[in-house]
Amino acid sequence: MEEPVKDDTFGGDNIRRVRHDIRNQLSNINLSLEQLKYEIPDDVGSDSEFYISTIQTSCERINLLLNELD
Repeated sequence: MEEPVKDDTFGGDNIRRVRHDIRNQLSNINLSLEQLKYEIPDDVGSDSEFYISTIQTSCERINLLLNELD
């Protein structure tokens, strides 16, 4: 019995859709982080600021990787 032929191509339209979906999620993350900055009390310490900054930096790097796919 013959095995079905798999189409392993991941066309340009699919890549554009995935990039778009990832960017939407990154936008949600960044908006949430911005709001979180205002909700965290100032006396909590710099650890929270470090974590928020690290997440924002990671989002920016992911966005740069997506731009390289263009």
